[in-house]
Parts: sequence; structure tokens; C-alpha cells
Amino acid sequence: MIIVTGGAGFIGSNILKGLEDKGYRDLVVVDWLGTDDKWKNIMKRELAAVVLPEQMDAFLQKHEKDITAVIHMGAISTTTEKDVDLIVRSNQQMTWKLWEFCRDFNKQFIYASSAATYGSGENGFEDREDQNYLNNLRPLNPYGWSKAFMDRKIAREIGEGRKCPKQHVGLKFFNVYGPNEYHKGGQKSVVAHIFPVVQKGEEVKLFKSYHPQYADGQQLRDFVWVGDIVNVVVWMLEHPEVNGLFNVGSGEARSFYDLAAATWHAMGQEPKIGYKDMPEELRGKYQYYTKADLTKLRAVGYTAPMTRLEDGVAEYVQQYLNCDDIYL
Repeated sequence: MIIVTGGAGFIGSNILKGLEDKGYRDLVVVDWLGTDDKWKNIMKRELAAVVLPEQMDAFLQKHEKDITAVIHMGAISTTTEKDVDLIVRSNQQMTWKLWEFCRDFNKQFIYASSAATYGSGENGFEDREDQNYLNNLRPLNPYGWSKAFMDRKIAREIGEGRKCPKQHVGLKFFNVYGPNEYHKGGQKSVVAHIFPVVQKGEEVKLFKSYHPQYADGQQLRDFVWVGDIVNVVVWMLEHPEVNGLFNVGSGEARSFYDLAAATWHAMGQEPKIGYKDMPEELRGKYQYYTKADLTKLRAVGYTAPMTRLEDGVAEYVQQYLNCDDIYL
């Protein structure tokens, strides 16, 4: 039995599909479904159970002998969330509770960290685990801090030689895009945001730049296709001897202009791209450059190529966004 927290969410539901495709069964979702269409993210999956987070403790206790791994994707992932107490309960306390379960009962534990831990990138984008490096990272928002907090806490446990889960892997996801992110509102990928505009043939508006080194639309991010995230998670699950903190991105820094142009081209049209003011509250918390260093991931034996931006966007647009059935 494999537990996937946040399993009805964007990345979690894609992981469930990937696990199904590899022949895994007895998959359990821990998540809230709410009152919108989030349930559609898991409507095609063959699941052993859907467990609400407040029911999780009892479920873990009851099925302790059956569970082999916990894939922890559940979190408050909104980078603009201001309720820090909510973030602490969801992103820190929940993560530690699952760490302790996997530690005490010798289970595999794979959890989502984030590239948001790197802040503006002044200390680079290296997935190092030494305490000094992690302590010097300066996230730009409470979400990024919550993920950095757990990376530091886990690194301290390991560094002090304390007992750990059978496997412990933290994955620092960069800017992920792909199907089943539709419930995320303002936190959806840029592709999902601009697609309805492209579909109507109207001009796409990107944020202006407020950094002298970057022209409008030339802000750079590591955009990673969700299928690559799934492949890494499944690979880690099948290599329980691998432990540590790893970047997961495309390994390339591409501009928002490139992303928007790829969306237009996926629809067989020439780009229409303009610019708009960035909200004041974002200007001091904006990442102008991210790029995953994949050296460490490659060094442990993960060799699959990452999806090229244009190919990932084309698949997303043509096989999901521009179809009647948009769900994985």
C-alpha cells in the first residue's frame, strides 16, 4: 500500500497515474476534495481509499503493516498565502508527523520540497544538504520558508546520526506545468492561465520586468513538465537505496516569452504577446531567474532526459487544454 498525500492535487494526481501505469495497486489518497471540481483529478484512478487529512492518523495506525511508502505531496502551496499558522500546521507539522511514522515503522518517505527555498537565488540553486548552506538560503515567502524549514530539520536529523526512515528523499520542484492543475486558481502555471486567451486569438499579457538586467518577458524560470516529476518520483520509489535532497527541473532557464510563444505555436498560431504592470505586492518577492542544477540527480543514476519546453507545452495544449476531456 502506498500513501499519496495531496493525491487529489496537481502533482499528486499525476503521480497516482504514473504509479498505476507501472502496475502499482492499493493506492491511497490523503486529501481534501472541497466543493469544486478537484475530485475529477482522481475520477479515473483505481484507489484503495480516499482519506481526509484529519482521518490520517487513525488510518496509518490501522494499516501500519500494509503501508510500504508515503509520497508526501500535500501542502499549502500558495506562494501568496499569509496565514502562516495554517502553513505551519499543513507544511511543517504534517510533514514531520509522516517522517516520524516512516522512521518508526521503517517505510520509504518521499516528500515535496520546492525551488522556492532558494529565494532570489543569491546563493545559487544547488541541492546541497550541508547545514550551513541550507541555513543561508533566504526564501521570499512563508511557503518557501516552510519548505526550507523542513529541509533544514531533516538535514539536522541526518547530520546528528539519528534514526531515519527506510528511505528519505526530498525533491525540490521548480516551475511545474501540466494537466490536473485547474483547481489551483491564481497558482496555476502560466500555460494554463494564458491558454483561454490564446484560444480566443487575443493578445497575451505577461508581467513587465522591474529588474534592470531583464527585459519585459525575459524573466527566466526553469519550467518542468509534470511527467518528468512523476518519472523521478517513481524512479526514487524503485531505488530505495537512494537518499537525499534533489533538484527536479528541466535543467534549463527559459523566458516567459518562450513559454507564451510555445503556447501559441501549439495552437498553430503566431504569437501575440504584450506586457502589463506587475502587482505592487509581488515586485519585491519575485524570482527573476531559476535553473535546476541536476548534477546530483544524475550522479545517483537517474538518466532519463527531461522534456523540452516546446514539447511539454505542445502535449499539454494539444492533449489536454484544447480537448473536451482535460483531465489525466
